[in-house]
Formats: sequence, structure tokens, C-alpha cells
Amino acid sequence: MTIWKREISVDLLNQTSKNTLIEHLNIVYTELGDDYIKATMPVCSFTHQPLGMLHGGASVVLAETLGSLAANFCVNESSYCVGLDINANHIRAMRSGFVVGTAKPIHLGVSTQVWQIDIEDERGRLVCASRLTIAVQQHRKTKSEDKS
Repeated sequence: MTIWKREISVDLLNQTSKNTLIEHLNIVYTELGDDYIKATMPVCSFTHQPLGMLHGGASVVLAETLGSLAANFCVNESSYCVGLDINANHIRAMRSGFVVGTAKPIHLGVSTQVWQIDIEDERGRLVCASRLTIAVQQHRKTKSEDKS
């Protein structure tokens, strides 16, 4: 059974990246399942730290991007989701290639969500394990909506 409450597709997800940090880092959504989203990110000069390895902050950007976007597709249109807390354990260094991030929910509550985002190298080895806590908020009604 799917967790998605809004229309969702890989093409739609990639359209949300236009003119954002996600586009700048060449993060591309690649796969969508009933309870997960996957994306890739290159490991190259613009995702490196000064020692020539994947920057931990770039891994966190990938993790929060996947978890936050997934969270927003798990609520109806009267709600929206924002990140509250993220942690990341950097397990393996990378100097080149691509990483693949997979976001899966641990908890989908009314006011909070918790997402596990695992980032792996091209061989399926864990590079970074991240957990993201999300706040579920309600859109505020405009004054004209209050009168109806």
C-alpha cells in the first residue's frame, strides 16, 4: 500500500528542483516506490571538501532533500512539512562517482514524521546514514477563506 497522498512521479519530483540548491548539486530523483524515494548525486569538485572527498554537508543536503520532499507528498494539500532535526553518520569516504540516497519513513504521524535516509556508493556500500525529523504544519487560512 502506498504512503503517498498526492500525485507523485519521478518527473514531477525532478521538476521541483529547478533553480534550487538541488539543481546546483545535480541531485536527480531516479526511483519511486510505494514507500521510498531514491536520488543520485555526483561525487566531484562541487560536492568535495578541501581534501578531495565527498563533503559531509553535501551528503546532508541529499538526505534532507529526499526526506523533506518525501514527507510533503505524505500529507494532504492542507498541510506542509519542514525539517526539525537531522543527523548524519559519515561512514565511508568517496572521491568520485555517484552516491544513491534512499529515503524511507520510520514514523508518519499527524504532527511529526521520522525518515531514514541511507546513502550508498555505486556498489551498494553505505556511505552515510541519516535520520530526519519533520514537523507537519497546517497551511494558514487567508482572511477570505475564513469568511466562507
